[in-house]
Amino acid sequence: MTELSRTKHTTLSLQAMRERKESIVMVTAYDATQAAHAEAAGVDVILVGDSLGMVVLGYDTTIPVTINDMLHHAKAVRRGAKNTMVLVDMPFASYHQSVADTVRNASKIMQEAYADGLKLEGGSEILPHVQALVQAGIPICGHLGLTPQSVLQFGGFRVQAKEMDAAQKLLDDALQLQQAGAFMVVLECIPSALGALVTESLDIPTIGIGAGENCSGQVLVYHDVLGLGMHHRRPKFVKKYATLGDSAISALTKYKDEVKRREFPNPDYRYDIAADAISKLSNRAGKGENL
Repeated sequence: MTELSRTKHTTLSLQAMRERKESIVMVTAYDATQAAHAEAAGVDVILVGDSLGMVVLGYDTTIPVTINDMLHHAKAVRRGAKNTMVLVDMPFASYHQSVADTVRNASKIMQEAYADGLKLEGGSEILPHVQALVQAGIPICGHLGLTPQSVLQFGGFRVQAKEMDAAQKLLDDALQLQQAGAFMVVLECIPSALGALVTESLDIPTIGIGAGENCSGQVLVYHDVLGLGMHHRRPKFVKKYATLGDSAISALTKYKDEVKRREFPNPDYRYDIAADAISKLSNRAGKGENL
């Protein structure tokens, strides 16, 4: 069975992977090409993250990202990866009002983007929303630790739950999310020992991003894996597996230089027409005849 014809993962198959201690591989992607690359590589899950606000749209945080932004990119990802499980972030303020509004917003994303599940940031404060979405039949992945939608409260992007009280709250929140029906939890930017403890304490998979090697799986952003980002400061947890950004700049610079020198396009990159046809057209143009 080729990767392109494989069976798409479900919440049950991810749970089975956790039980047999097979690492779950997740990649965050934002368009059809990136999704197709991830599917061809055989990743288990694609996340359409609201990090697109920073990585793709140029914002300083994820807060300006709207439901329409998420829908636009999630639809593209689904078109590019029809055989891979796709999770979609619910963006800032889309699940913090009434539970009815949350269900309405979540249903819109699920129906229009053909999503396989949604991801929500937060713990005890969003439990009623998680419970309502699960009851509505929507698979929910939690997200604890560094939750980018709360970055203004945190005072910046920094490691979370380093102190006892904060670590205890994170563990409690993870257990409560599981109790509320979440099928998986992302743990971002926390001490590795805490990531291991939470993973051991839960019965559902954990996905780490800067949470150590003992989580049930790992997630990184497509651009970070390939070295495509233009960030001046790369998080400690990011490993670059390529430096395509440098290659892209080099290629674009060479293209610019060849155009400036009129070396491109050369005869290898042009289309031809019969010489007599051009001669006739030229004569007509010289006489002012209609072409």
